[in-house]
Amino acid sequence: MEDIKNLTTLYRHVTGTEPEWTKALTPAGSNRRYYRIGGATATLVGVAGTSKEENDAFVYLSRHFSSLGLPVPEVKAVSNDGMSYIITDLGDRQLFSCLAERDFLEKSIRMLASLHIKGCEGLDFRHCFPVEAFDEQSVMWDLNYFKYSYLNTTGISYSEPHLQADFERLAADVAAMTRQKGVFMHRDFQSRNVMIAPDGTPWMIDFQGGRKGPAAYDIASFIHQARAGFDTDTREWLIDSYIDEAARLGNRPNPDTLRYEIRLMALVRSLQTLGAYGLRGKTERKSHFLRSIPPALAGLKRLTEKPFDRYPYLMKVIELLTNQDLEQKCDGFEGLTVRVSSFSYKKGIPEDPSGNGGGFVFDCRAMDNPGRYEEYRSLTGLDREVIDFLEQRGEITIFLSACYSLVDAAVDNYLTRGFTSLTVSYGCTGGQHRSVYSAQHTAEHIKKLHPEVRVILCHREQSIHTIL
Repeated sequence: MEDIKNLTTLYRHVTGTEPEWTKALTPAGSNRRYYRIGGATATLVGVAGTSKEENDAFVYLSRHFSSLGLPVPEVKAVSNDGMSYIITDLGDRQLFSCLAERDFLEKSIRMLASLHIKGCEGLDFRHCFPVEAFDEQSVMWDLNYFKYSYLNTTGISYSEPHLQADFERLAADVAAMTRQKGVFMHRDFQSRNVMIAPDGTPWMIDFQGGRKGPAAYDIASFIHQARAGFDTDTREWLIDSYIDEAARLGNRPNPDTLRYEIRLMALVRSLQTLGAYGLRGKTERKSHFLRSIPPALAGLKRLTEKPFDRYPYLMKVIELLTNQDLEQKCDGFEGLTVRVSSFSYKKGIPEDPSGNGGGFVFDCRAMDNPGRYEEYRSLTGLDREVIDFLEQRGEITIFLSACYSLVDAAVDNYLTRGFTSLTVSYGCTGGQHRSVYSAQHTAEHIKKLHPEVRVILCHREQSIHTIL
């Protein structure tokens, strides 16, 4: 209530009128609280922060970038204690919801080049939060975040001194890039932090954690975002678009050097992201972050197929992490294992690795296929947009209800009889939308009803394997 009271006061100050309604917006990964506040005069967004220093950084950066004509939300008013502020309302359309539209992608990557080149003009990096530069200490924070919040939860054994030596070498390399060619680094430039205005213009949000650092970090964050699923050709096209815009602004980077730096920053970013997923998902049990772990691991595996020779022990740890054998990970487990899979019929029904054969195979192809619609083609059944599409039609709820009745009876029977293996597979045309949704929800359903059961979940066509 205190949040709303403070933001109502700010709204009144900005518009001269009382707000008629206030709506809490869905929180993201941070602890900031967002509200849409509307009335006859205007609709604005109110932000209640938990750190005055972080708020101060956002307010300074927003005003600085606005003065340079960069597309960022305008700060309309700030509370006296600095804990709340009001900004322009950019709507609800994130770039993430329209990744198949190349025009938006190109505009966004060109906007990033403008941020890097124009955004530094007159910028006082001392206002950045929590530090002013992506230096060695800052990089080590990210690498240790990965180690303590994710790696240490996997059960993988590793040499602390050897890993630390590679971490220090990597941190020194990144810090040298910051010193030599640092720009304003957004720090979290990904498709959920780009809003698409009604006129099709992209706008940047959530840059309060930005600091001086390599431009390649932001490019890597954007093109290697795990759940965006960009293919190699799209990534290369986006890099070329960035280089073209940077050249237009008078600062053309060396293409070969930039591509190596992007790969290196993608490595750092991937490790930091896994740390965040470990904390938010495994520790805080937020399902969105748990679902993001498998695609993030798959992306890390692809990234290191061409290893970074300067960090040999880190490469060994990543290989163990991404190739972790699910059966070996659970050595000694003597209870019931249920393997739930999604697959494409074009590539055949998954084999049962237990050797028992049998199990359930459910065909999802009778339901409306999200893959027939352009806006869903780059997404999967793990994405909110596809989930909403399927659930709003209602077919999948009826379908899974019937599937659950068969699977639940089998699980109960197998537990009673002491059986150790059951397979449940869902197939559709591409193994991307309907089958992924069905397998994910079935795995979660079984684990909720029977915590004692080991559930191995495999989205085969996405190369995602995990244990619930």
